[in-house]
Amino acid sequence: MAKETEKDIDFALMRAVQHGDMVAFNTLVDRYKDRLMNVIGRMLSSTEEAEDIVQETFVRVYQHRQSFNFQHCLSTWIYTIGLNLARNELRKRRKFKFFEIGDMQGNEPELSVEMKMPTRLPETIDLAVKQLPAKYREAFILRDVEEMPYEEVAKVLDVPLGTVKSRVNRARLMLRDALQPKMEEYHALSKSTLLPVGLL
Repeated sequence: MAKETEKDIDFALMRAVQHGDMVAFNTLVDRYKDRLMNVIGRMLSSTEEAEDIVQETFVRVYQHRQSFNFQHCLSTWIYTIGLNLARNELRKRRKFKFFEIGDMQGNEPELSVEMKMPTRLPETIDLAVKQLPAKYREAFILRDVEEMPYEEVAKVLDVPLGTVKSRVNRARLMLRDALQPKMEEYHALSKSTLLPVGLL
């Protein structure tokens, strides 16, 4: 007997959800909420906003459950809904920023991030990812963080496969350039803490 695949499990749950099975829906939410939060949390700077987007994503999933096409991957559909909501949130921010600049008579409010040497390097990487332009950030997160196949990323983002590969490569280069000074600082700091025995 063939082993049940992740896609089989997703489809079985979604069929049950389409028949109004809330236990199946909660199981579906549990399967994807952490993964979706991992993506949306890196798209938005606010954890609270990301949680709201994730919650709204699953509301939309349930509301539009009858429109799901079983010829597609359920994960692709869920990520597409979540990323569209995240993009809408980012667009709202740009509008608010525009009005804020106008209210301040052309003086753009200073938005800065304090770049201290982190105790854990992944925090620096996470910050650098969040500072990538949105189109590069989402491609990088889906491919290199979520480890989606390029083909699935292309479906989620609704762009050609070549565009996905180009954006991922561009994101990697931008991250390398952004992180190289921090890596050098990190290694220098690590070496400076290794004092000779005679100086202890």
